[in-house]
Amino acid sequence: MYQIVLCSCPNDDVANTIAQQLVNEKLAACVNLLPGITSVYAWQGKIEKDTETLLVIKTENCLFDKLSKRILSLHPYEVPEIVALDIQQGNKAYLDWITSSLK
Repeated sequence: MYQIVLCSCPNDDVANTIAQQLVNEKLAACVNLLPGITSVYAWQGKIEKDTETLLVIKTENCLFDKLSKRILSLHPYEVPEIVALDIQQGNKAYLDWITSSLK
């Protein structure tokens, strides 16, 4: 089973560092960086609004725990977003590429 994991980062530098590490360590086959997203959220009793970079991480669900721990070790936020969405269907050749990239 394959997953897309979402993780918001405070800036492009942090996002790029995390993306590079995840791919280098074969925890992710591919990571897209989507800069310039605006996040509005409640934190410590206040409504916050920040510009962030979103990571869209392609991986296998069996790697989620390792991937999550690695993000936590690299991420500056006290409580980073790490949310996994199962991929129900996809281009077989692309999904096979994910598997081969993680070995």
